[in-house]
Amino acid sequence: MPADDRGASPSALARAEAELEDARQTFALSVTALEHEVVRSLAWREWVRRKPATTLALAFGLGFLIGRRI
Repeated sequence: MPADDRGASPSALARAEAELEDARQTFALSVTALEHEVVRSLAWREWVRRKPATTLALAFGLGFLIGRRI
């Protein structure tokens, strides 16, 4: 659907286009940051590096539970 710009001045249209482009860039940066954080949070090596004691305790507990079922 074409835009109806009969009442809008060229400077108002230019400002609106600039605001829209800024919003697109901000959104793209946010998506990129979110992708990076999701990948980082799901990387098991990162978990082990940041919290080795917790990871060891979880591995021990999981091994214990699996061992008791057999």
